[in-house]
Amino acid sequence: MKCVFVQLRCTPGKTYEVADAIYKRELASELYSTSGEYDLLMKLYVDDEADIGKFINERILDIPHIVRSLTTLTFRAF
Repeated sequence: MKCVFVQLRCTPGKTYEVADAIYKRELASELYSTSGEYDLLMKLYVDDEADIGKFINERILDIPHIVRSLTTLTFRAF
């Protein structure tokens, strides 16, 4: 499994609605509200053979009120 972090910017006032939708889909290992440029930080695990871009586009970015995302791939945990 690959560990991937995704930061999400939401429509103002809709962050909790987006967070609820993510949890209903049971995709995130962890989900945090954050300060700064993005509203949510999500940690998820994707199968090694999965197309990460397709996974994120089809399972996360179709949630209403997500305006922008930033995906960070990981290599090794220390």
